[in-house]
Amino acid sequence: MKKRILVFVIALSYCFASLLTLVSCKSTYLNSKKSPILLDITKEADSNAFVNLRNYSNDFVFDMKYATADNFLKEKVYPCDECFLRVKTVKALLEANKSFIEKGFKIKLYDCYRPRAIQKKMWRIIPDANFVANPKKGSIHNRGGAVDISLVDSLGVEVDMGTRFDFFGEEASHNYQNLSDEILANRKFLKDIMLQNNFRIFESEWWHYNLNGSNKDAVSNKKWRCEN
Repeated sequence: MKKRILVFVIALSYCFASLLTLVSCKSTYLNSKKSPILLDITKEADSNAFVNLRNYSNDFVFDMKYATADNFLKEKVYPCDECFLRVKTVKALLEANKSFIEKGFKIKLYDCYRPRAIQKKMWRIIPDANFVANPKKGSIHNRGGAVDISLVDSLGVEVDMGTRFDFFGEEASHNYQNLSDEILANRKFLKDIMLQNNFRIFESEWWHYNLNGSNKDAVSNKKWRCEN
């Protein structure tokens, strides 16, 4: 009898441990379900938590390139076009977009948070640190503190920045000056407002902005399930 009870307890313990493992695995996924109403980012107490930008504003244009094959990899590497970021990044981005909207523009997003697993997938496609951050170190995208962006005007027309997104020639650099006055002014406009809202540039890419201090955050591999 005692032996049967011991076997039962061991089996129960194993099942309980398995259940915890299952819950733990599920907890690594981000909630992709959209809120029926817009949420207030100032009510989010954990500044490091990951949230879906779409739940906090309708004033962004989304063109998530890595959820399509329209990118330098020529492959779709995201399952769907979600834009997750840490709460503190969303707060700063909302303020920046508010400034752009006051001047008749909106932020257009190409990329947001990127799980480390996706970084590894990109590295397998193009294992070159000149184009893809090595997943061993990780990028600011993997930390939830980076955005790839441009601007659209009041008619939804994308502002001319001189090169397409993910163009890796010298023309994409902030220091490159052999461009028209209009393009230089457009890049400066984008840069000035982003810097005023706690972001910093990535020198070789006019579209890439990092939240100040986000390099200190941990690399994350939290993924999301696509919601219909």
